[in-house]
Amino acid sequence: MNWNDKVTEKQDELLEDLQKLISFPSILDESIATVDAPFGPEPKRALEWLLEEGAKAGFKVKNVDNMAGHIEMGEGEELLGILCHVDVVPAGGNWTYGPFDGTVADGKLFGRGAIDDKGPTMAAWHAMKMVKEAGIPLNRRVRLIIGTDEESGFRCVDRYFEKEEMPTFGFAPDADFPIINAEKGIAGLVFSQKTQTPDGQLLHFKSGDRTNMVPDFALAHVKADFSEIHQKFESFMNIHDVASAMVEKNDVIEITVHGKSAHAMEPDNGVNAAVLLASFLNKIFDEGESKDFTQFVLDAFGNESRGRYLGLAFNDEISGDTTLNAGIVSFTPEKGGKIIVSMRYSVTYPFEEKIATCDDRLIETAFSLSVQSNSEPHHVDADDHLIKTLQEIYTAYTDEEAKLLAIGGGTYARVLEKGVAFGMLFPGREDVAHQADEYVYIEDLLKATAIYAEAISRLAGENNEGDTV
Repeated sequence: MNWNDKVTEKQDELLEDLQKLISFPSILDESIATVDAPFGPEPKRALEWLLEEGAKAGFKVKNVDNMAGHIEMGEGEELLGILCHVDVVPAGGNWTYGPFDGTVADGKLFGRGAIDDKGPTMAAWHAMKMVKEAGIPLNRRVRLIIGTDEESGFRCVDRYFEKEEMPTFGFAPDADFPIINAEKGIAGLVFSQKTQTPDGQLLHFKSGDRTNMVPDFALAHVKADFSEIHQKFESFMNIHDVASAMVEKNDVIEITVHGKSAHAMEPDNGVNAAVLLASFLNKIFDEGESKDFTQFVLDAFGNESRGRYLGLAFNDEISGDTTLNAGIVSFTPEKGGKIIVSMRYSVTYPFEEKIATCDDRLIETAFSLSVQSNSEPHHVDADDHLIKTLQEIYTAYTDEEAKLLAIGGGTYARVLEKGVAFGMLFPGREDVAHQADEYVYIEDLLKATAIYAEAISRLAGENNEGDTV
């Protein structure tokens, strides 16, 4: 079956469906969450729309507590799971096109979720439809499992697998091609200031909304002599060449600094606005609670993202460096400073030992550490039949070697007993997930759809020769 030709025939329908899915601003909003809409109304709307599309096309569908759902086809005891998500991170600022418009320009489709993960979700969904329409005989069931809280902690799939069966094997189209068989562990670390002794210098500091994004904006309110620090601020910002502002309002100086957002899996791809603003404030503060806060931000996160100062650094051959992203940074005189960090740690990371080392390092500092969450690393052996099959498919459709990769991002593959991340960002393409002007190349969307159709027909079709994947 030449799936490339089939995809070309369906191109307009595929793009229209992706534009529709992108139009839902499906961002977590717990301030208006209800029992009926546990992550807010928009993630629920996106899930319901996709399940309705599945039902219209004659597939079996199920909604699990408006947290997750599935679209299923085929027969058989074994189950191929394709795990996607329809929630997205906040849009942020500085977009050329509307983040929820799905604008097509220059061979790309722009929008929040275009590459993470609404574009891949649509590619997998249309691949399923093409396999069904082509009448490919299946001896395994195929289930598109759709989550709505992937960007904020996987609560959706946790609930889903409390009530639904675990796939025999599967993949998550939510990362890079060729194949990711190793995902780093993801820990949420909270660094809190031990004592609060207000010194009247820093009145407020806030940067970041999600730990899985490098914060691109920071705000501070300070008490200082405006004429004394204004020139210092201008000189500092000229060096760093980022958008910023300083104004005085009712004897309080408001300072804003912009950075560059990026995915937490590689913080060095972004410019952390919190670190940048703290580095300026540290130059003007006298000793006290305020300076303890800014000094710690600089010491721990100012010069590198690998955790050396904190004793958390580690590297292995399977998955590379451990990384730390200071994603949410805040301060008030009454509560002191708090830095919430997403740590993406190597597959062989000695977690307890490293946390103990960090605790020891913090004894002489103004901060303490607590572990808020921990999702352990995920790894599938390179010789597994699932991986070998996907490698053959990828090479056949790209004429490229299907190298195995490790990532610092967390995909739904890590919740599967046997699962890998499989696309759909192709090698050489810029990773714009979580960034302004997120986009997907249309030609890549089509190619990925063909690859997924081939994967479904090979892994679940009668010609799989009964292999136990």
